[in-house]
Amino acid sequence: MRQSGKILWREIEDVLSQEISNGVYPEGSRFPREAELALRFGVNRHTIRQALAALRDRGAITIEQGRGMYVRAQRLAYPIRKRTRFTENISRLDQDLRFSGRLLRSWEEPAMPAIARDLEIEPGSPCIAIDDLREIDGEPVSLSTRRFPAPRFDGIAEVFAELRSVTEAVRRFGVEDYHRRLTRAHARDATLEEAAALKIRAGMPVLVVESINVDDAGVPIEFGLARSPGGRFELVFET
Repeated sequence: MRQSGKILWREIEDVLSQEISNGVYPEGSRFPREAELALRFGVNRHTIRQALAALRDRGAITIEQGRGMYVRAQRLAYPIRKRTRFTENISRLDQDLRFSGRLLRSWEEPAMPAIARDLEIEPGSPCIAIDDLREIDGEPVSLSTRRFPAPRFDGIAEVFAELRSVTEAVRRFGVEDYHRRLTRAHARDATLEEAAALKIRAGMPVLVVESINVDDAGVPIEFGLARSPGGRFELVFET
């Protein structure tokens, strides 16, 4: 197995990653223990731990304290289009996926210059902000911070907590439909707060997606900032 100039734990990671892709270890199945892998590859457990940490960071496996390691569900293709809705997109991917979402917290804050620019309001204008967590089959997949201009959306946090849907919540405020004006995406390391909510290790890569949604008149209604574990989604931009 040894390749000249390649680190041993990286070689092991490559082999295990390929076996996961080939279905040797099915989605949701228990992954072999450290001791088993160390014996199989003829290396010490420290080397195996490095390979497993890399697999976890790329989103291939989960490591649950006291329970063991499991193969994570494969990456989901998430289409970005003019009319982008999280629930509808997930339903299109697989009708059997169990989807849920809930409000974590809400607050009011003055709009920072960058947020004010995207929402087309004056810097310092009041915004209603909410954090919500989306889960698929009980696994956290997206932590979103959404900002809505006040006073147009005063009370939206309570409405969202009741309905658990942005589409239904803004309808209560007279917005029958809305569209995606802009999507920006980049990757960075998870903060401690993000890691806790998403049940990942602090510093693990997350996919960050910023979005601006507008009503039928073209007026911005929401600035969204979604963070997902790296490797869980791939964005598909439909033009």
